[in-house]
Amino acid sequence: MTSYAMSPVDAAWYHMDGPENLAMVTGVLLTKKPLDFAQVRAIYRERLLPFERFRQRVVERGFPLPTPHWEDMPHFDMDQHLHHVALPAPHDHAALMALITDLASTPLDHEQPLWQVHVVDQVAGASALIMRFHHCIADGTAMMGVMQQLFDPAPGKPPPAAPLLKLATPALGLRDKAALVASGAAMLIAEVLKWPDPPSPLKGEFGMRKHIAWSAPVAIKDVKAIGAHFGAKVNDVLVAAMTGALRSYLKERGVDVNHTTVRAMVPVDLRPPQRAGQLGNEFGLVILELAVTKARAAQRLALTKARMDLLKRSTEPMAMRVLLEIFGRTPKALEDVANRVFGSKTSLVMTNVAGPRSTLYLAGVAIDRMLFWVPHPGRELGMGVSIMSYRGQATLAVIADARLVPDPDTITDLFQREFATLLRSIQPQGAKAAAKKSLRARA
Repeated sequence: MTSYAMSPVDAAWYHMDGPENLAMVTGVLLTKKPLDFAQVRAIYRERLLPFERFRQRVVERGFPLPTPHWEDMPHFDMDQHLHHVALPAPHDHAALMALITDLASTPLDHEQPLWQVHVVDQVAGASALIMRFHHCIADGTAMMGVMQQLFDPAPGKPPPAAPLLKLATPALGLRDKAALVASGAAMLIAEVLKWPDPPSPLKGEFGMRKHIAWSAPVAIKDVKAIGAHFGAKVNDVLVAAMTGALRSYLKERGVDVNHTTVRAMVPVDLRPPQRAGQLGNEFGLVILELAVTKARAAQRLALTKARMDLLKRSTEPMAMRVLLEIFGRTPKALEDVANRVFGSKTSLVMTNVAGPRSTLYLAGVAIDRMLFWVPHPGRELGMGVSIMSYRGQATLAVIADARLVPDPDTITDLFQREFATLLRSIQPQGAKAAAKKSLRARA
């Protein structure tokens, strides 16, 4: 039976899991035609199970401090993980949201490999596929690699075979770690010394129940057009639009948005090209102060770009990754303390994943949309925001504690309104009405 120690960074994510706030990613594929479950099952057996981590459970062993290990699941049964269900009546968007909400609020079984798939029939005459996996298995970049092996680039045309890398992730030497921590120490100390984000609807004690929502898609070509006009990148535009949505939402909830602070914990991909095919987590974290105090959309975009440019040049992501590696070697109780310290400085988790640019197929059926919900583990961060692009469109997805943010669909609606405002600002007067009508049609 294969058994080996989990990498320290993956162990850190494993220990972030809590009964109320799960370190679990939930993703959804939507189609316009029904999926054949038997075919989907055969594809997952053939293409997912060669990644050994999907056949392994996590066990804690060692003395005097037990640490997480990957261990082959005895008598592994894929049918424990792959489920076939029908969406209850009336088989519409609201019914699908309710099903995803139930699953996103339910912990994975830690006695089993930490993933699960539901193929859902009768979704407005088509299908959905809901996949949940624990963050210790992989980050977003790694899961993009898994998807490229699962799905076809054309109907009936399997993806080219790719080697499943078995190389162990090289650990940084003590000198390297010391240098990285030293170079980022001043910035990390500055983050720790910052006042915590003030109380708001986005922070506080929460329970098991989650609420989810997702936006209508926005065209990447429109995002690029806005960025070109303001000298900003695609990510700057999307984050600024999300910031505008949060400003409006918090204002509606009674927050003095002109005199507040809202920071987001943002992952930064650090995966080197030679490890592109490996699972696991290869990213650092930065704390981004969102420009919610600015009243105009153009001002928010300019400040967002300036702050993100500064973070891109900093050593904070790598230093935070090293800290995650250190915490992954310590008892969970000590890691929980560190999570509370850094988590108090922020109000939400925000991430952006670039997905495939062209249409992918599963069991011969075109995948119409892809979206996912990022976990927001910790004691106070009540919301996770995810932006994913797929075949020329980007979708915003929000998951939040049901008590703190009972109406995440309000945030996704405000995101669409904010994006429309940015788009109209760069267009001649005659084209603005047409753009507004187009955005309504996409919704």
